[in-house]
Amino acid sequence: QALRERGCRSEEQFQEVLREIEAEVQRRKQLIHQSGERRAIISKCYKPKHPEVYTLQDSFLAPEFLEIVRFCTSPGADLQGLLSYLESFSDKRIYRLPVFTEEFCQAFVEELENFEQSDMPKGRPNTMNNYGVLLNELGMDESLVTPLRERLRPVTALLYPELGGACLDSHKAFVVKYSLHEDLDLSSHYDNAEVTLNVSLGKEFTEGNLYFGDFNQEPSPVPKYIEVEHVGGRGLLHRGGQIHGALPIASGQRWNLIVWMRSSAIRNQLCPMCRRKPQLVEAEGFGDGFTEPLQQEEPQTVDVCAL
Repeated sequence: QALRERGCRSEEQFQEVLREIEAEVQRRKQLIHQSGERRAIISKCYKPKHPEVYTLQDSFLAPEFLEIVRFCTSPGADLQGLLSYLESFSDKRIYRLPVFTEEFCQAFVEELENFEQSDMPKGRPNTMNNYGVLLNELGMDESLVTPLRERLRPVTALLYPELGGACLDSHKAFVVKYSLHEDLDLSSHYDNAEVTLNVSLGKEFTEGNLYFGDFNQEPSPVPKYIEVEHVGGRGLLHRGGQIHGALPIASGQRWNLIVWMRSSAIRNQLCPMCRRKPQLVEAEGFGDGFTEPLQQEEPQTVDVCAL
């Protein structure tokens, strides 16, 4: 029915669509193996410019970020108290907070540029972004991104309890680059994530605001979009299912760190992309967030996420 509504009429058209779908399925099955091969080559052959940025240190984090985390881990911390530290946007549960220092952002972008200019093999972030870096291939997942996600967990526990904010246990992390003659903007979409962190790293640029629409489970007949400016070193937290995109930049170059944070306790029950109960199979790495066997997860799910 869905294909008919999109113009498929003949048997030949249906078969062509099925061939395209099968080709895409096979391509995606190969992604994890190809990524592993690239990571092995990079680990062996690439010489970092700033090796210190590969391991998260408190000195990389804005003092205000550390204060927010201290509050969220203190006795009696609650949502209203947390909101006094954050900048909120409309009623869409989008929040801005300081994340990194200016010095770290500069060194981090220099490291990414050094990698981009190298002859190392490079995977691209996703099907919508053609320029950027997959941080797991660069060897930053375990030492940089995982500790950052764990630092954020007390914050997301208060902001997004119904999305597993207290039990975000995996992620996909990448950096995207926008510049003239490359990717200028990003069309409307929602993320394969329960909660997304989007941090503006620099460099100099004009325009290119983010815009946010409805939550994917709360559609309205006339979507209401809001625009949010990028602020260097600061991050936006939003629900992965929030429709959003990026307007075109007018000049310069912009780098953003994106972390799709996932909770297996939530998505093992309902896939956020197809909205169906998933059939879990073995996978390497984080397995798109379906990281624990379903039968072992069920007894703990409600209690852990309620906390």
